[in-house]
Amino acid sequence: MNESPESARRESLILRALWMLVFLVVWQLAELLLAGLVLVQLVYRLVYGAPSASLMNLGDSLSQFLAQIGRFGTFHSDQKPWPFADWPAPRAPEGETPHSVAPAPHPVRDEAPKP
Repeated sequence: MNESPESARRESLILRALWMLVFLVVWQLAELLLAGLVLVQLVYRLVYGAPSASLMNLGDSLSQFLAQIGRFGTFHSDQKPWPFADWPAPRAPEGETPHSVAPAPHPVRDEAPKP
């Protein structure tokens, strides 16, 4: 049986609408996560005097992910967001210089314990 092009387009649109509903729920969860991240970053900035680099990277990636969902939902892009595409890589910070923490020194494992 050969499907008509109109039937195939309708089926494709229904499938896309279902994905849009799924990503709408994901959007809501990611939005809450981003709001929490903003508050944690604010507290971190107040305590340490500079924002956390890891929180900056996570926030940038998460905001790009939300933008991907928006582009897919508004038919600007046919590319479905993560997990169907790669997770967005964080960009270089354009604002404040992040707080850096020096790595902790690790003891040499072959040394005998000191008395």
